Amino acid sequence: MNQPKELVKLAYNALSDKKGGDIKVIDIHEVSVLADYFLIADGSNINQVQAMADHVQEVLGRAGYECRQVEGYQSANWILLDYRDVIIHLFSREDRLFYDLERIWRDGKTFIDIDQL
Repeated sequence: MNQPKELVKLAYNALSDKKGGDIKVIDIHEVSVLADYFLIADGSNINQVQAMADHVQEVLGRAGYECRQVEGYQSANWILLDYRDVIIHLFSREDRLFYDLERIWRDGKTFIDIDQL
């Protein structure tokens, strides 16, 4: 299995463990050079969004993946975790609706079920 897909699956399961809401994977490798995949999820409050970010970093760190950069952790309205080929976006529910990344990146292929990846 290639590394970005393995990372996505580990992160997806870590978010699921923390009850991340409406977890989606967008394959953007054919429409952007930013990354191969976006992983998007939301939480019901700041504590949950931060817990999701912490758990993803812990799980991926144990698997040998290093996060290049973390943005937005303190406010936890939108936390971005940059893993080079995979960028993880964790939102509060309200901010996810406002920024609507799924619409912006609709040219990518969206996966709701990780087994489709």
